[in-house]
Amino acid sequence: MSEITELAGFDTAFATALAGVLVEVGPILDERQKRVLAGAGARQLGHGGIKLVAAATGVSADTVGRGAKELEAGLVTDGRVRMKGAGRPTLEQKDPLVWEALNALVDPVTRGDPMSPLRWTTKSTVKLADTLTSQGHQVGPKTVARLLKDHGYSLQANAKKLEGRQHPDRDAQFIYLNEQVTAFLDAGLPVISVDTKKKENIGRYSNGGAEYSPQGEPETTNTYDFIGEAGKAVPYGVYDVGANSGWVNVGSDADTGVFAVESIRRWWTKIGHPGYPEATKLGCYGDFGQRN
Repeated sequence: MSEITELAGFDTAFATALAGVLVEVGPILDERQKRVLAGAGARQLGHGGIKLVAAATGVSADTVGRGAKELEAGLVTDGRVRMKGAGRPTLEQKDPLVWEALNALVDPVTRGDPMSPLRWTTKSTVKLADTLTSQGHQVGPKTVARLLKDHGYSLQANAKKLEGRQHPDRDAQFIYLNEQVTAFLDAGLPVISVDTKKKENIGRYSNGGAEYSPQGEPETTNTYDFIGEAGKAVPYGVYDVGANSGWVNVGSDADTGVFAVESIRRWWTKIGHPGYPEATKLGCYGDFGQRN
């Protein structure tokens, strides 16, 4: 028997043995571990190893090759099970026209200006989802809300409520605001968006949400939620549109105009003036709901 024949016989036996190993331990291996093990065997066999391992194990040659390349590139320690790009495709991958269809349904004044600094929609996400579904795009209200947020839209307070008759000047108001913001930003002047965040009781009270704690050791709070002497914490947010940065001031006063003005004054003293030392004007806008 020649040396070449002996080597070929060894390679085949090795690949067959590897196939047996995969059969025995396969049930406890994930997709990546199987791929890497097959790739390791192919690397040990050298030239032609991928084809031999694939034939013996039933694993596709492409998969064996990917496993070998991962080992060669040192990519076996990042914890990833699937290759990048694998897994369930996103909605946008399955339906690349869904955003174009949704964008055509929202306010036409923003549709024509993709660089608009203010993006908004007051249409119901339920109605938008229903309309898209009727057009052949299978989406729900939550997906619509995510798409709008991902593309810079602000869902107004009535985004999930039934729509009534729209005021004839509603779009004109938004157009005017957008023009003012654009003019301020072009002139290098500061523009801020302001709003009041969710109020929280000060003290050991139950508030919405959850936080990580040792198992069986939840944070204890008062049995009753009567407001104590400390009152409520009122966070007031100031967002710098041009700098894309936020600032939050927390007080205990009622949500009044005085508190809003004081919050803006503090932002200007600590953040605004140092960032815009030459500014002579400040643009300020916000979604105040039922408040004026």
